[in-house]
Amino acid sequence: MANLNILVNQEKTEKKGLGNFLNGTAAQKVLAFAALIILFIFFSLASEFFLTANNVISIILATCVNGILALGVTFIIITGGIDLSLGTVMTFSSVMAAVSISNWGLPLWAGCIIAVVTGAFCGCVTGTLISKLKLPPFIATLGMMMVTKGLSLVISDAAPVYFPDKTPENPSAFVFRDIALGNGIQFGDVVIPNAVWIFLAMIVIASIILNKTKLGRYDFAIGSNEEATRLSGVNVNAWKIAIYTLGGAFVGIAGIVMASRLGSAQPALGQGYELDAIAAVVIGGTSLSGGSGTILGTVIGAFIMSTLTNGLKVMAVPQQWQTVIIGGVLIVSVLLDLMRRKQKN
Repeated sequence: MANLNILVNQEKTEKKGLGNFLNGTAAQKVLAFAALIILFIFFSLASEFFLTANNVISIILATCVNGILALGVTFIIITGGIDLSLGTVMTFSSVMAAVSISNWGLPLWAGCIIAVVTGAFCGCVTGTLISKLKLPPFIATLGMMMVTKGLSLVISDAAPVYFPDKTPENPSAFVFRDIALGNGIQFGDVVIPNAVWIFLAMIVIASIILNKTKLGRYDFAIGSNEEATRLSGVNVNAWKIAIYTLGGAFVGIAGIVMASRLGSAQPALGQGYELDAIAAVVIGGTSLSGGSGTILGTVIGAFIMSTLTNGLKVMAVPQQWQTVIIGGVLIVSVLLDLMRRKQKN
């Protein structure tokens, strides 16, 4: 336990030390936030349609799904792991929610619980494969990506599953879409959708877990030095499974928000979301080598991704070039992380 305390104290010292600022996550967050401001200024000057209330709300709403996915995978990347199954597990969770509500006749709250449990279960299986069977995270999550992609198509019969509307004949049904787009809080002429409030709640929960709980401390310790953490008496395998399970629960919540935005579960949707989420985490300063990262940085990174995507669309940049630009941004972010790590060592 003493070794673990040393690891945790080293992590805290790294975060607080002024001398390490230029090489730490604090500098990365400042740079990421500056990049976000620059993007807003650039796109505002490039298009008169960018900085409007409706478009800003669209950016925030688009950030919700990717942001929640990024929050979950932040815990995983801090351990030095990776999760390539985020997108398809999100889809699988939304399909399970849709099937349980539309086909099985379960109430809305039960469908939401099923979605979260589905995501958590997938994360638990992945964590077990990695920690107990010693599969590399890349292979384990790639396999889970293929499995959940196939299960989504099988369970939905390869067709979208639509949620029932509330009618006089069916008063117990609920318009699932209202979770994301209806009954928001209004400020003047602008309505802040409920998905935004869900995202804010997830930010608070993730921040508390990472910074104020034993899971968060062990998360950093495992990423900093897994072997030393194990030798200190910590059951690393169990905590890894718990971390992947937590990440899966966040993915399940993202599946609820995604389904509510679309008003249905789309079984062919999802693959590719994992790249945006991982990019947001890396841009926000979480190192792919593990051992460092913050929730605030991840949130900033998620907003950078959605702002960049929205701005390119507003400027009518072709889709293929949007992909090229976003890929370039990810490469630059990883290079900066490697440079920061090299300077630190």
